Amino acid sequence: MSDIKKVVLAYSGGLDTSIIIPWLKENYNNCEVIAVSGDVGQGTELDGLEEKAIKTGASKLYIEDLNKEFVEDFIFPTLKAGAVYEGEYLLGTSFARPIIAKRIVEIALAEGADAICHGCTGKGNDQVRFELAIKAFAPNMKIIAPWRIWDLKSRDDEIEYAEKHNIPLKINRETNYSKDKNLWHLSHEGLDLEDPANEPKYNEPGFLELGVSPEMAPDTPTYVTISFEKGIPVALNGEKLDGVEMIKQLNKIGGENGVGLVDIVENRLVGMKSRGVYETPGGTILYRAHAVLETLTLDRDTHHYKELVANRYAELVYYGQWFTPLREALAAFVDKTQETVTGDVKLKLYKGNIINAGVTSPYSLYSEEFATFDEDEVYDQNDSAGFINLFGLPITVKALLDQNRND
Repeated sequence: MSDIKKVVLAYSGGLDTSIIIPWLKENYNNCEVIAVSGDVGQGTELDGLEEKAIKTGASKLYIEDLNKEFVEDFIFPTLKAGAVYEGEYLLGTSFARPIIAKRIVEIALAEGADAICHGCTGKGNDQVRFELAIKAFAPNMKIIAPWRIWDLKSRDDEIEYAEKHNIPLKINRETNYSKDKNLWHLSHEGLDLEDPANEPKYNEPGFLELGVSPEMAPDTPTYVTISFEKGIPVALNGEKLDGVEMIKQLNKIGGENGVGLVDIVENRLVGMKSRGVYETPGGTILYRAHAVLETLTLDRDTHHYKELVANRYAELVYYGQWFTPLREALAAFVDKTQETVTGDVKLKLYKGNIINAGVTSPYSLYSEEFATFDEDEVYDQNDSAGFINLFGLPITVKALLDQNRND
């Protein structure tokens, strides 16, 4: 411990990192603690953070604006891949960790730090995501993970520690949900949610932050049209928007219509199951719109194979393996598939539902002339008989041989 004189801390100002600053100074010979907050869209959570960090013992606080990079280099590649973990989770926390960790490493190296510290628990996925990113850019950097070594055993213990050290908190024991918020989503874990039998308190004031429950949504639908260029959303209702503003506006529209609520029991990387409630209004709309456009612009074999890639891509992101050759290789495949994913998608939002309302693309592979039930001059239906005979030949041969063996 004596060789650690300067530590860079991944700092959010939440319960864990608030108490880690004095804990580090107590346990590492009053070492210097430099706090770093990556701004990935937490909004008001960053208010007053510098004053709080300094008062609790940090020598300085970096607040790094990572929003543009977060959207363009992490969110949009994952969106283009169609990556969804276990069918429902849109990876909001997962892809936020690598970009924050990468910037923390850059600051730690510039500051000549002896170690990097994070507040992730030993039960969760985030410890893996942070540390794999640190290893990718500073393989020899020492990592301090207090949750794996300190005497505190619960969030109640942490609150008690904070109270003893006069550290101000925005939570109490009754509202002590574990939350993670960024531009893409808000997650809720803990308290009553730890029992999967309990229905989330969607209609209680203060539980939902990005929107309302479907029951509280308007009685009339809202229509949105999203324009894509090569798989990237570029305009909303005809207005050109950058990625950050696009997500902000869709979060507002989707939230007002009760869109994007997910309640899941997921399989954590460390092996246990955990229950979480996620608010991802804008992301849910973008994923649906992108998927609808691909039904029109991707050929069958590419579309089906891309679904396999999407599943593996989601695992890599969830497991913290963003900075790996495989993730980069899959991203290159995805980029190739997106060359024709250009067009407009119209959706109807109504009380938590997203309903398709029309899609167009200059690269559409849909031909009404071939697909029509009316008379046409381009398709000979008699051709299908030979196709079926050849396609079904293995089945026919096996059935005949089985029949002969049984005679």
